[in-house]
Amino acid sequence: MIGLVRLIHGLLSAFFLSCIGFVYYAAIADAHSRLAIVAALILLGEGAVVALNGGDCPLGTVHRRYGDEKAFFELFLPPRAAKLAIPILGGIAGLGIALLAAQSAR
Repeated sequence: MIGLVRLIHGLLSAFFLSCIGFVYYAAIADAHSRLAIVAALILLGEGAVVALNGGDCPLGTVHRRYGDEKAFFELFLPPRAAKLAIPILGGIAGLGIALLAAQSAR
Protein backbone atom coordinates (compact mmCIF):
# COMPACT_ATOMS: atom_id res chain seq x y z
CA MET A 1 0.00 0.00 0.00
CA ILE A 2 2.92 2.35 0.72
CA GLY A 3 4.05 1.97 -2.88
CA LEU A 4 0.61 2.96 -4.16
CA VAL A 5 0.50 6.03 -1.89
CA ARG A 6 3.96 7.06 -3.11
CA LEU A 7 2.94 6.51 -6.74
CA ILE A 8 -0.19 8.65 -6.37
CA HIS A 9 1.80 11.34 -4.55
CA GLY A 10 4.40 11.25 -7.32
CA LEU A 11 1.74 11.63 -10.01
CA LEU A 12 0.16 14.56 -8.17
CA SER A 13 3.58 16.16 -7.76
CA ALA A 14 4.26 15.76 -11.48
CA PHE A 15 0.89 17.35 -12.23
CA PHE A 16 1.62 20.36 -10.01
CA LEU A 17 5.11 20.71 -11.50
CA SER A 18 3.58 20.66 -14.97
CA CYS A 19 1.20 23.44 -13.87
CA ILE A 20 4.20 25.49 -12.74
CA GLY A 21 5.93 24.85 -16.06
CA PHE A 22 2.85 25.79 -18.04
CA VAL A 23 2.35 29.02 -16.09
CA TYR A 24 5.95 30.02 -16.88
CA TYR A 25 5.53 29.05 -20.51
CA ALA A 26 2.36 31.13 -20.80
CA ALA A 27 3.99 34.12 -19.10
CA ILE A 28 7.23 34.02 -21.09
CA ALA A 29 5.70 33.17 -24.47
CA ASP A 30 2.85 35.62 -23.90
CA ALA A 31 0.51 32.70 -24.60
CA HIS A 32 -2.33 33.57 -22.25
CA SER A 33 -5.23 31.19 -22.28
CA ARG A 34 -7.93 29.82 -20.06
CA LEU A 35 -5.71 26.82 -19.48
CA ALA A 36 -2.97 29.08 -18.07
CA ILE A 37 -5.50 30.68 -15.74
CA VAL A 38 -6.73 27.24 -14.65
CA ALA A 39 -3.13 26.13 -13.99
CA ALA A 40 -2.52 29.28 -11.92
CA LEU A 41 -5.73 28.74 -9.96
CA ILE A 42 -4.80 25.11 -9.30
CA LEU A 43 -1.44 26.27 -7.93
CA LEU A 44 -3.10 28.92 -5.78
CA GLY A 45 -5.48 26.28 -4.44
CA GLU A 46 -2.62 23.93 -3.68
CA GLY A 47 -0.79 26.76 -1.94
CA ALA A 48 -3.83 27.53 0.18
CA VAL A 49 -4.16 23.89 1.24
CA VAL A 50 -0.47 23.72 2.13
CA ALA A 51 -0.72 27.01 4.07
CA LEU A 52 -3.74 25.72 6.00
CA ASN A 53 -1.68 22.63 6.83
CA GLY A 54 1.06 24.70 8.47
CA GLY A 55 3.31 24.74 5.39
CA ASP A 56 3.44 20.97 5.07
CA CYS A 57 2.05 18.80 2.31
CA PRO A 58 -1.27 17.38 3.49
CA LEU A 59 -0.45 14.03 1.93
CA GLY A 60 2.17 13.48 4.64
CA THR A 61 -0.63 12.40 6.96
CA VAL A 62 -1.81 9.91 4.34
CA HIS A 63 1.70 8.46 4.14
CA ARG A 64 1.88 8.09 7.92
CA ARG A 65 -1.59 6.51 8.03
CA TYR A 66 -0.22 3.69 5.86
CA GLY A 67 2.99 3.33 7.87
CA ASP A 68 5.28 5.39 5.64
CA GLU A 69 7.28 7.65 7.94
CA LYS A 70 9.49 9.01 5.15
CA ALA A 71 8.48 12.38 3.72
CA PHE A 72 7.89 12.24 -0.04
CA PHE A 73 10.75 14.57 -0.99
CA GLU A 74 13.09 12.58 1.27
CA LEU A 75 12.79 9.79 -1.29
CA PHE A 76 14.89 11.97 -3.63
CA LEU A 77 16.59 14.58 -1.45
CA PRO A 78 18.49 14.69 1.83
CA PRO A 79 16.20 15.53 4.78
CA ARG A 80 17.36 19.16 5.06
CA ALA A 81 16.79 19.84 1.35
CA ALA A 82 13.48 17.97 1.45
CA LYS A 83 12.17 20.35 4.13
CA LEU A 84 12.96 23.27 1.83
CA ALA A 85 11.33 21.74 -1.26
CA ILE A 86 7.77 22.89 -0.55
CA PRO A 87 8.60 26.52 0.34
CA ILE A 88 10.99 26.80 -2.61
CA LEU A 89 8.49 25.29 -5.05
CA GLY A 90 5.81 27.56 -3.59
CA GLY A 91 8.00 30.58 -4.23
CA ILE A 92 8.75 29.44 -7.77
CA ALA A 93 5.03 28.92 -8.41
CA GLY A 94 4.19 32.31 -6.89
CA LEU A 95 6.76 34.06 -9.08
CA GLY A 96 5.36 32.35 -12.17
CA ILE A 97 1.83 33.40 -11.27
CA ALA A 98 3.04 36.98 -10.70
CA LEU A 99 4.76 36.97 -14.11
CA LEU A 100 1.60 35.66 -15.74
CA ALA A 101 -0.51 38.31 -14.00
CA ALA A 102 1.93 41.04 -15.04
CA GLN A 103 1.83 39.87 -18.66
CA SER A 104 -1.96 39.73 -18.55
CA ALA A 105 -2.15 43.28 -17.22
CA ARG A 106 -0.34 44.64 -20.29
